[in-house]
Amino acid sequence: MEITCLFFGQLAEVTGKLSQKLTGITDTDDLKKRIQQQYPALEKLTFSIAVNKKMIQQNTTLKPEDEVALLPPFSGG
Repeated sequence: MEITCLFFGQLAEVTGKLSQKLTGITDTDDLKKRIQQQYPALEKLTFSIAVNKKMIQQNTTLKPEDEVALLPPFSGG
């Protein structure tokens, strides 16, 4: 199973990437763990997760071809 992980703002700066294909990820908790192992500096950052353009608040099961965005904190205006 392959998913696409998108990085925005400071998260893109830390990873040096705008996107990355990942395999073997089952849910968003697994994704966070894997990404933080790969990029330890992310452990210190706060970010939100969106799956297929919908913000999530809890662990979510991922399906093949899902698009997951890691978003830095933002405020409305």
